Amino acid sequence: MIPLIFLASFFVLPADAFGAPTDVAPVSGQTISLLRRNQSPRDVTEWGALARSQRDNLIVKYSGSQTTQKRSSGYNLIVDQLYDSSYYGSLAIGTPAVSFDVILDTGSSDLWVVGSSCGTSCGSSPSYNPSSSSTFQNLSTPLNIQYNAGYADGYGAQDMVQMAGFSVSSQGFVIVDVVSPNLTSPVSGLLGLAWESLAYSGQMPLWQTLASSNTWDSALFGVQLTRYKNDSTAQQLEPGGVLNMVCTPASIDYIDIPGTPSYWYIPLTSMTVQGSSISIASGTTAAIDTGTTNIAGPASSIQAIYAQIPNSQPATGEYAGYYSFPCSTTVNVELSFGGATWSISPADFSFTQSSSTECIGAFFEASTDTGSPSWIIGDAFLKNVYSVFRYNPPSVGFANLSSIAIAENGAGGTVPSATIGTVSASVTNTSDAPHRHALSASLSALFLAFSAVLLL
Repeated sequence: MIPLIFLASFFVLPADAFGAPTDVAPVSGQTISLLRRNQSPRDVTEWGALARSQRDNLIVKYSGSQTTQKRSSGYNLIVDQLYDSSYYGSLAIGTPAVSFDVILDTGSSDLWVVGSSCGTSCGSSPSYNPSSSSTFQNLSTPLNIQYNAGYADGYGAQDMVQMAGFSVSSQGFVIVDVVSPNLTSPVSGLLGLAWESLAYSGQMPLWQTLASSNTWDSALFGVQLTRYKNDSTAQQLEPGGVLNMVCTPASIDYIDIPGTPSYWYIPLTSMTVQGSSISIASGTTAAIDTGTTNIAGPASSIQAIYAQIPNSQPATGEYAGYYSFPCSTTVNVELSFGGATWSISPADFSFTQSSSTECIGAFFEASTDTGSPSWIIGDAFLKNVYSVFRYNPPSVGFANLSSIAIAENGAGGTVPSATIGTVSASVTNTSDAPHRHALSASLSALFLAFSAVLLL
């Protein structure tokens, strides 16, 4: 769980604070010790179920006026859940405010939390009680989500939402009151951090309300994620990094979104595996998605990647679409999005072990709809960089991790817990009321992505 930390007055974070980037030597080429972590408490079957869920969920996910009091900045500490499977932060909803842990997902745009009427299907996850908030507004927008493994029912609403010292009045979100399969505490929902055009709730996302209202010192947010999967002593919850609602001065390699903002998608221009180039078609785009654990791409490209790794082969069963390779092989991958070249550590290339000698790779096959990005770049890459998501011009940037951020990997420490902070700046969401239509396609993807990492 995570504290909602605030800033009582203006200040600029030090250049090396909270994982912020610095002008230091690139981490590409840096050696990272690869320790094989025992698979307890998950066994091979459970990891296989996660792999299949991630593959299926990703296919679903990609198939288809404001007043400002003052400008400021803030940050939200993150929790690394289940050995880099997912990352969550916290926010608070209602008056009086109640805190909730939510998965941070730059691949979707809707905020949803479980409601107090959810009952046993939500387990012990903290729930939102509309009757306890004096600022709750029921939009009477029914929601029925159908998906392969179950369903979720709920409705659209608006209320006061706080995060990282900022408050937004009348922020739209979805209250889920029936879910199947059951949820697992402490996470209560999901915060979409992509663009409004993807929001089936019809509401402007929280981050976009803040960015467009001139509330932030800089209209962007940055993300740093930790690595624990190669730590043999890692616990199921570990310190996960930071979401910065400000960006400290540093060398950021920005790549503009090539069309209308929806996903955070940018051109993918080159890739090498074991020093050999992988063919990338002209015009290929990749979505930068904190809500996806691994990396998905077209089948032909994934096959070409593993062709560079001796004795690798297509996996079967729950791991269909993935590939296995000898755990003794150190795999080096580099990506470029039109600017600098960025490395993926061998520790992150290995998703999990399927036997004492065989590992499952983090790159897997997935098809997306025409018009959607053909590559989905998830946490296996994002743990290696400081990522910046800029409002204007719409773009994604990457920077070298600071020495402090690198030292946080596997360092352990106190897991952040959700608390209520003091608001330093407030705005009102004046976007139009949501369109009255079913939210099934988008929120089905949201829930599937959520359940992939929480329900095993």
